Amino acid sequence: MLFTRTKLEGAFIIDIKKLEDDRGFFARSFCQKEFEEYGLNANIVQANLSFNQAKGTLRGMHMQLSPFSEVKYVRCTRGSIYDVIVDLREGSDTFRQWIGVELRAEDYRMLCVPEGFAHGFITLEDNTDVAYNVTQFYTPSAERGYRWDDPAFGIVWPFNPVVVSEKDQAHPLFSFQNSSLITE
Repeated sequence: MLFTRTKLEGAFIIDIKKLEDDRGFFARSFCQKEFEEYGLNANIVQANLSFNQAKGTLRGMHMQLSPFSEVKYVRCTRGSIYDVIVDLREGSDTFRQWIGVELRAEDYRMLCVPEGFAHGFITLEDNTDVAYNVTQFYTPSAERGYRWDDPAFGIVWPFNPVVVSEKDQAHPLFSFQNSSLITE
């Protein structure tokens, strides 16, 4: 596998290394030892799948608070997405900064979303599947979300969404002075 560091500490783009022949190719999509060599948590406890019927479906920005913070390994398995992460680790040099990465099924690329990051995506095609492997079990009481269009982040999406759930539309704007990152 090929691990590419991003400008956000702990966030990686992970590409497969294909061994090709006349049958097609073989590649590893996960290796605990290799992930750990890059300091990544490889303790996968849950695998999630998101099906998105329409191009322009936006999901996000989601995260879980400590002590239930999770690392997500996100891959698009059908179609394509523009995947976005925002660093919400208080005290981080890249606090409130974001990156966006296009993930397409045919590329087999994965994005590592570190603990303390909000995550969201918009589908670039109809009938898009997104697979997440995560390092924590889903804990509803630790779930937080922030607006996809929050000016505090300044995310530049490739286009305006067509479908956003009521729940995601109702997420609050991020405010450092009244941080909902603090566990109550």
